[in-house]
Amino acid sequence: MTLSPGKQWSMRRMADANGIFKMTAVDQRPPIKGPIAAHLGVETAPWEEVARFKALLVETLQDQSTAMLLDPHYAIPKAIDTLSPAKGLIVTLEDSLFTETPDGRLSSNIDDWSVEKIKRMGGDAVKVLAWYRPDAGESVCAAQQDYVKKIGEDCARYDIPFLFELLVYPLAADAHQTTDYIEMKGKKADDVLASVEEFAKPDYGVDVFKLESPVNAKDADGSAEVQAVFDEMGRLAGRPWVMLSAGAGKAEFRNVLDHAFAAGASGFLAGRAIWLEAFQAYPDWDKIRSALETDASAYLADISALADAKAAPWSSHSCYGPERAAFQPADASFRHGYAGFGE
Repeated sequence: MTLSPGKQWSMRRMADANGIFKMTAVDQRPPIKGPIAAHLGVETAPWEEVARFKALLVETLQDQSTAMLLDPHYAIPKAIDTLSPAKGLIVTLEDSLFTETPDGRLSSNIDDWSVEKIKRMGGDAVKVLAWYRPDAGESVCAAQQDYVKKIGEDCARYDIPFLFELLVYPLAADAHQTTDYIEMKGKKADDVLASVEEFAKPDYGVDVFKLESPVNAKDADGSAEVQAVFDEMGRLAGRPWVMLSAGAGKAEFRNVLDHAFAAGASGFLAGRAIWLEAFQAYPDWDKIRSALETDASAYLADISALADAKAAPWSSHSCYGPERAAFQPADASFRHGYAGFGE
């Protein structure tokens, strides 16, 4: 793999000086909107309440984060003025609402939102979550693959990194069927690994994988058997990758990170493992702030220290060859070969 100049610069901005990603997700929508709406007894959570919580996350957690993941609905309009320009900015593209069919889930972009707009507003990366089951209906798998390919092509055109998140999910016929944004109970490692293998193909243009644990988080027990599954996931990814928390508890996610870093992960992009406990104090904003400034910040510091000790620098990944992720071409020919958006 060769990194284009724009992608290389943005990858550097999202990581620390040692090439480790310590990124906090603030783009969650259903996991925040749902509890607020339920507490208030309304069908739809008020925009101001959701946005207020997201702004508080940016305010309290950005200092310990190398980058933050924001959504265009709430976090960007409410909190972008709070976010330090020294931090990496990752922006969500996919809609949190998906189409549920008997053969599987279909993803789509947020309405009136695009890779081009994310680039134009100064984003450092485009983040997309695609639900995927390799054993879903053939037409669903094909549609999801086409969806991801188009985003990869757009990211290449606008020279912005494509940060791709994969989540397996229960099909309609599975036990534990749910549409909640939580780790699938009883998920099969083979489904996770086969999904990573598919989207690691060059056709999709993925620059960084945001991956879930290939085993249930509670089963990340430090054993050699579990480590072998993480090792295989890292091998199949074939490029820098980070871990997502998928709503796992603090202790469970830390164990997942131990396995992931041993398998070559370059950090994390996590949300609920960091801030969910604080959010449970809603609507007591003083308690939420206090919990974010203490427990959540302490946990973020803990997993960041773990990443410092054990994660692999993204720029040293073998996918970039012996030169690693160095700027290319490092000579006066650069400006002649570097194409504009319309070329």
